[in-house]
Amino acid sequence: MAAAFPDADIHCLWNNAPDRYPGRSVTESWLARTPLRKSKAAALPFMPATWAATRVSKADFVLISSHAFAHHAGGRQTPDGPERFVYVHTPARYLWAPELDVRGGNVIARAVAPSLRRIDRKRAHDGATFAANSAYIRQRMERAWGVEATVIHPPVRVEHLQSVASWADQLDSADEYVFSTLPKEFILGASRFVDYKRLDVAIRAGELAGLPVVLAGAGPQYAELQAIADRASVPVMFITRPSDELLFALYQAASLLVFAAVEDFGIMPVEAMALGTPVLVVAEGGASESVLALDGGTVIDSLEDASLHPGIHFALGKDMRTAVKAAASTFGSNAFQTRAKAWVERSEPQPSVGRFIGNERDSRGEVQLD
Repeated sequence: MAAAFPDADIHCLWNNAPDRYPGRSVTESWLARTPLRKSKAAALPFMPATWAATRVSKADFVLISSHAFAHHAGGRQTPDGPERFVYVHTPARYLWAPELDVRGGNVIARAVAPSLRRIDRKRAHDGATFAANSAYIRQRMERAWGVEATVIHPPVRVEHLQSVASWADQLDSADEYVFSTLPKEFILGASRFVDYKRLDVAIRAGELAGLPVVLAGAGPQYAELQAIADRASVPVMFITRPSDELLFALYQAASLLVFAAVEDFGIMPVEAMALGTPVLVVAEGGASESVLALDGGTVIDSLEDASLHPGIHFALGKDMRTAVKAAASTFGSNAFQTRAKAWVERSEPQPSVGRFIGNERDSRGEVQLD
C-alpha cells in the first residue's frame, strides 16, 4: 500500500520497524508511549477508541489496513471529510471467529468481547468503502458486520521469488549443509508450529504417499509434532526457523506443499506455486482461492484419508507451468498495487496526497511464516 501511494503519510498504533519506510512520515498513537505497546492483549480494550480519535481530516483520502480495529480510524464519516477505504485482512478473529484464534480464549478478550463486537459492527457502518483480502473474508465481513466488500487478494512476493532460478545456489554454508541432507523427494509442511496449522496432516500425507516429510518452522507444538514424527512410517525431518533463502529452496525442491490450515488467505501456497511446487489445501478458508485460480494443486473437502489420499496423488501429477506463468499477474506485488489504486481512484478520481492509516500486522520486518 505504501508503494502504491508514495506520497501518503503513514500512521500506526506502534512502529517496531523504524527503518522500514525511509523518507516517509510515520507517526504512532499514544499507545506507543506506554507499556501497552508490549502487549496486544492488554492494549485491546483501548484500540477502538484510539483509532476513532485518530485525526484524518486533512487527508485527501484515507487508506486503512485492518485486521482488528483500524477501520475505526477517524470515527464517523462526515460529508466534508476524506473518503475512507478499508482493506480488511479479517474482522478481529478473537471477536468474530474465536474458534480459529486462541486469543479469543484470553481472559481479557472474553471479558470485553460482547461490548467490542457491538462497537465494531457499529463502526463498520460509519461510511467507509471496504475491500477484503479473499472471498472467504468477504463472507466473514458480511456475517460479522453486515457490509459488502470488493475482493482484492493481497500482494505476494512473486516477482522476487521468480527472480532467482535456483534458490539452492543462494544458500550460505550452514543452510547449504542442511539442504544437502534432504531426500530427493519429500512432502513439505511449513509454518509456525501451532495446533491450527495442522502440520500433522503433512506427516500423514507423507505416509499416504510413501514419501519423506520435511517440516519447516518453529513454535510451541514442536514436541507434539516430534512425537508424531517418531511414530510415523516415513522419515520426518525438522528444519527450525529457516532463512528466506532456505525456505524458497525448500519450496523448489519439494514434491508437494501440504497446507491444511484454515487461513484468511494463505501466502505460502502462492509462494510455492510461483516456484513450481503443487499445493494441497482444504476447501474452508482463503487458500483454496489461489489454488483454484492458478490450477496449482488440489482442494480437498476433508482431512480424512478417503479425501486426503486421492488429493495427494492428484496434486503430485499437476503440470505447474501454467501456474508459474500466471502467478505474478494474478497475485504479485505489482498486480496488487494496480488493483488497490484502481479501487481507490474509482471513487476518488484525482487523489494527490493521501494518508495510509495503520498497518496492524507485525511490523518487525522479519520473515513471517503464514
